[in-house]
Amino acid sequence: MIEFRLDQRSGVSTYLQIAQQVRQALRLGLLEPGDQLPTVKEVVAHLAINPNTVLKAYRELEREGLAGGRPGQGTFILRTLAGSSLRSHAALRRDLGRWLEKARGAGLDEESIVALFTDTFHDSSKEGVA
Repeated sequence: MIEFRLDQRSGVSTYLQIAQQVRQALRLGLLEPGDQLPTVKEVVAHLAINPNTVLKAYRELEREGLAGGRPGQGTFILRTLAGSSLRSHAALRRDLGRWLEKARGAGLDEESIVALFTDTFHDSSKEGVA
């Protein structure tokens, strides 16, 4: 089951963070059709947020056709976003783990690592490499 995390410093609204984390889990194959999302009550207890925020995130996922509510049962995943590249994720994760170790070894903190990755990713996208 997915466990949501909030980043108050991100500038991204709470409901969007929840929806983005579900989409990310779907892309990584961590959630599959039929899986149940945490109940609104569980998310509220874990994150100490307003129930309407969770409902808004789940409605967003329903609008996108990714999740659907079942009265009295909860919200369930309807489709995946994982592509055929899912098989290569393990090797890429290992490579990325080694890169993160090097970045930390070079003295970069979390925000610097994210900034470097994001900048490099955007540069490579402009060049048509990514």
